[in-house]
Amino acid sequence: MAHDKDKYAYRVLWSEEDQEYIGLCSELPSLSWLAKTQEKALKGIKTLVAECVSDLAESGEEVPQAISVRNYSGKFMVRVPPEIHRQLALQAAEAGVSLNRVASAKLAH
Repeated sequence: MAHDKDKYAYRVLWSEEDQEYIGLCSELPSLSWLAKTQEKALKGIKTLVAECVSDLAESGEEVPQAISVRNYSGKFMVRVPPEIHRQLALQAAEAGVSLNRVASAKLAH
């Protein structure tokens, strides 16, 4: 199965601790690349990810699928304390909407 590493979720952040930019990949969170510029950090993490994905594929290990191409059902369970559940249910009742609608609106912010 071919994996399009360019579809992975890359980001570059400033690392105050390292005094350099750090390149990261959400699908492979154990990998990082430090560089003096944002551009070099991005290039470095993309190269490292390509090498890692190649090694995983060659050894028959599972290669992570890009988050951007995964299918999501739109459903997930969130556990909250009973008091929060009560407050959300009250807000939903007062607004005349479903609890799902209240929770979804809060998560969107």
